[in-house]
Amino acid sequence: MHDNSPQVRARIARFVSERIEPAVYRDRHPLTIEAWEVPGEPVPFREALVQAYAPFSVGQTWGKPWGTTWFHVTGHAPADWDTTGTRLELLIDLGFTAGQSGFQAEGLVYRPDGSVIKAIEPFNAYVPIDPDGSVDVYVEAASNPDVAEGGFTRPTRMGDTLTSGTDPIYSLRHIDIALLDEQVWQLDREFVALRGLMVELPHRTTRPAEIERALERAIDAMDPHDISGTAAVGRAEIAEVLAKPASASAHRITAIGHAHIDSAWLWPVRETIRKCARTFSNVLQLMDIDPDFKFACSSAQQYAWIKEFYPELFERIRVRVAEGRFIPVGGMWVESDTNLISGESMARQFVAGKGFFQREFGVEPKEVWLPDSFGYSGALPQIVTAAGSQHFLTQKISWNETNSFPHSTFLWEGIDGTRVLTHFPPVNTYNSDLSAKELALSEHNYADKGDANSSLVPFGYGDGGGGPTREMLAAAKLTRSLEGSPTVEIESPQQFFERAGAEYAKPPVWTGELYLEFHRGTYTSQARTKRGNRRSESLLREAELWATTAAVRANADYPSAQLEALWHTVLLQQFHDILPGTSIAWVYRVAEAEYARVADELETIISAAIGALGTAAGEQASFNAGPFEIDGIAPLASGVATQAGSVRLERRGDGFALISDRARFELDGTGRIRSAVDLLTGREAVAPGESAAELQLFRDTPTQWEAWDIDVHYQRHGEVISAVDAVSVVADGTDRVTVRFERSFNSSSLSQEFSLSAGSASLEIATQVDWHERQKLLKLAFPLDVRAERAASEVQYGHIYRATHENTSWDSARFETSAHRWMHVSEPGFGVAIANDSTYGHDVTRHPRNGGGSVTMLRQSLLRAPLFPDPDADQGEHRFRASFTVGAEISDAVREGYRLNVPLRSGPGGAIAPLLTVDNPGVVVEAIKLAEDGSGDVVVRLYESLGTREKARVSFNFSVAAIVETDLLEREQSDPAGLTSSGENVAELTLRPFQLVTLRISRA
Repeated sequence: MHDNSPQVRARIARFVSERIEPAVYRDRHPLTIEAWEVPGEPVPFREALVQAYAPFSVGQTWGKPWGTTWFHVTGHAPADWDTTGTRLELLIDLGFTAGQSGFQAEGLVYRPDGSVIKAIEPFNAYVPIDPDGSVDVYVEAASNPDVAEGGFTRPTRMGDTLTSGTDPIYSLRHIDIALLDEQVWQLDREFVALRGLMVELPHRTTRPAEIERALERAIDAMDPHDISGTAAVGRAEIAEVLAKPASASAHRITAIGHAHIDSAWLWPVRETIRKCARTFSNVLQLMDIDPDFKFACSSAQQYAWIKEFYPELFERIRVRVAEGRFIPVGGMWVESDTNLISGESMARQFVAGKGFFQREFGVEPKEVWLPDSFGYSGALPQIVTAAGSQHFLTQKISWNETNSFPHSTFLWEGIDGTRVLTHFPPVNTYNSDLSAKELALSEHNYADKGDANSSLVPFGYGDGGGGPTREMLAAAKLTRSLEGSPTVEIESPQQFFERAGAEYAKPPVWTGELYLEFHRGTYTSQARTKRGNRRSESLLREAELWATTAAVRANADYPSAQLEALWHTVLLQQFHDILPGTSIAWVYRVAEAEYARVADELETIISAAIGALGTAAGEQASFNAGPFEIDGIAPLASGVATQAGSVRLERRGDGFALISDRARFELDGTGRIRSAVDLLTGREAVAPGESAAELQLFRDTPTQWEAWDIDVHYQRHGEVISAVDAVSVVADGTDRVTVRFERSFNSSSLSQEFSLSAGSASLEIATQVDWHERQKLLKLAFPLDVRAERAASEVQYGHIYRATHENTSWDSARFETSAHRWMHVSEPGFGVAIANDSTYGHDVTRHPRNGGGSVTMLRQSLLRAPLFPDPDADQGEHRFRASFTVGAEISDAVREGYRLNVPLRSGPGGAIAPLLTVDNPGVVVEAIKLAEDGSGDVVVRLYESLGTREKARVSFNFSVAAIVETDLLEREQSDPAGLTSSGENVAELTLRPFQLVTLRISRA
């Protein structure tokens, strides 16, 4: 037989596009349209309902960028329509472009009574209407611009209402009542499924050939001029190939409806609230017509928005949650970044998220759901488990530029040894449409063939929302068991993980972080937002500590509701497109204002709590909210600060020497450190012939994603900023000495102050920048005379080690990494710590040393200047503090990190004894608060910070009735892992490396 397959397939394609698809709707009829444009920000339905609407015509332009236009649509189906075998629907095209759903115009359709019907999106533009054919609806249409316009590098002014203009950007194409031919629609779905499968199967094999011939016979059987009348005949011709079941060894896919809605990204938070309403209304409408449909949705924040702004929708969601069909997953407040947020922030993501789900729905998600965050901290497995969760899901590591991850289902082991069952959906997307191509990709990419055979596919339009469609549900049904295809079953994520765990008795183990070999610029972009996050985390610690102290000691009211609201604000800003710096300008304008508000409110709480503890007239004190003594002030206490030791400033040639009894730092005339000596050992920390605290400016022009990426080629295009405009001595006292250097370069200027305190081995470096560069990267470099084979970076509740060499492709790909408050490098007998107060991006490399050996170069990434999505990203003033500690061990790095980030505060007040003391400095107190349930119990979170096994005694300086160990949600653990015993006002702990423990103390 001659192979005429190309001709047959071309014929099928033309028949579908020219005959079947146009016949899905038998007829259409225009409706009457009136419109009202909202003059400012969106308004609720009840306000829109009473406005004066004006006549509006198809073809008219509408909608300024980020505007809202309400359309009132009325009419009736023509009386002469034959509705047999059809459904009446409203079809709306707001002027949709060919771009993605969720990245352009969208709408939400209401009945006159204010109840929501569903949304309209570019690929989901129908609305069911009453069988009597009458139409009376209101459409809230959002004229959101396509900010990216297909690319992620070009500057745009569409990212903020302050710059986007007021000209209309859409033209209304149609609002019609239409007759959906149910038989033709089903025929179209079957053709899509079979054609897709035919293309994916190997050519010249039996199955695609029989599908091809069946489709050809169907075309032959149908009348091209009467598809509606002959669709049933066509369906009969393909019924046999559709009925053939999947093989026993077919890959098993759990499909779960999903809509990854970014809580902000190329749209502001206010628009995300509406996106949630649109998406969830689509989901609820599908659930009304398909009892098998299940939908997984993360982010308690998004449910909270619906409860507040769309209570009728929320109650409908509540019903479906009770049925097990609308499934809360993730257990976090938002799908946060995990590289940058603190350990306590990550804990509170779960406390807030799971708390909401338990209160509102009586459910607790057991799987952590982070499909799109930009890498995953090695601390996560322990935090996940401590929150009561069992499983973890992401697909983002499939974006790696260099290495392909070797597993689909595996055990992920964290820095403390905790393991959690993890799945990477091999479909490599969280926005699947369940096409044959994506189902085949799932099977092809599945890395565990032969040992296991199950994967999960989240389906539905996401990022900008929209969710699953009826076409996707049809695809799921048609491939439930179809020869040549993986099997598809709509199930919950929990069902998937239970089966995956059961079928894979000994999954492989991956240890440490899940580093994303991509989007490395997210550690640095939008520095003010990152500073706002770090400062908020520190202030929240202080506020909870002093408010708890005041509640216990002075019976003061604990501001639990206010603290919870402030935590929610900070947790929202930790969303994986806000804190990493990859959203539009509008998002950062709001975020910076929110951080300022949070700081103001927390300062008020702190002042009120300290005031409640009592102050004599004129009495002043220093308050130490950190876990280590500072200047003679005990941790978690207050008193009069004193400094031991000495310090002096000397002029040396064109530079200065800052000398304490612990260290000597020499600055040259250009403001660089030419020598840093640990006076206890006489060891020099700066590499021979090199200078530390050197400002380096690089060209920063990533290839693909502007705000997201730092590409390795930046390293080839750098220059040193060495010119000095002015030098001055700021302080020359017995407690502290400071020298300032002022510089200007290109369009920017900066000043640096180098300070050394009495008795300190840490040189503080305060950098203030007025930044007006474009596509530049500013780094602060420390070439260290240390041969370090690995570098320690602080992460949540501990630290991780990364190689400083490039032996493997995995090592080479980590050319930019994240760290929290400090990094540490060492060789046997000597180490150096570099700490910071708001910097996250770092790189550590090695290069040849003058005189032999190698130099360890550690650099902080201070600033970037990407052009998209925010064309003015990082422009303006910034402040950074760093410290350079010589002769440092890991314990010194931990202390210095806390000292910079939780500094002493001075003000009216007296001596306050700490609520508790810990006898082991390696066991760190991370949080002290009152219990979430309002009982008045004190909750203390501690962790082992040095990576060693430790014992510690925690002594409480208040009357204690009972001490128990809990999980992060403050539920007592039946099998305590850290608390070995407790007596009167004392808890004895035995901790493994980096172990996290939460204690709950009932007061007597």
